[in-house]
Amino acid sequence: MDQEKIKQAVKLFLEGIGEDTEREGLKDTPRRISQMCEELFSGYREDAGEHLSKTFHAPTGDIVVEKDIAFYSVCEHHLLPFYGKVHIGYVPDGKVVGLSKLARTVEVYAKRAQIQEQMTSQIAGALMEYLTPKGVMVMIEAEHMCMTMRGIKKPGAKTVTYAAEGIFEREESLRHLFMDMIR
Repeated sequence: MDQEKIKQAVKLFLEGIGEDTEREGLKDTPRRISQMCEELFSGYREDAGEHLSKTFHAPTGDIVVEKDIAFYSVCEHHLLPFYGKVHIGYVPDGKVVGLSKLARTVEVYAKRAQIQEQMTSQIAGALMEYLTPKGVMVMIEAEHMCMTMRGIKKPGAKTVTYAAEGIFEREESLRHLFMDMIR
């Protein structure tokens, strides 16, 4: 990440909206924003494969669900936050991953300039690629600040997306079981 470019951009932005970048409250804002970007966009420096590479043998073929994984991301269209919960289900095919690795995988994709629909597919795709399960289902429920504080101004509206791969695509009963488990 280029800290100097971020600082310059923030200073130009502040000047563009009519602010005095030398006043006390704003003098250090470009540096603070560049530091914030290191954290908010750290997903660009991470690979989901690293988190999903350590697996454990598991004879079960039953569904594994991790629900209510909180996340925060930034909308690539308006650079405003969106946040909510991710629910992940997968049917192992001989191997499972530590549960914290599912949350870490969410973080890899959430910590990028992103759209929810793409993030949903990226999480499901990474799980399919690195765990090679019989199937994966990912559902995300999120509130988008670009709808809450600007534009249509509808606080509380939630966007729900899901991706189903493998056995979840083919078996409606398994999708229903997943939905029942996350309620």
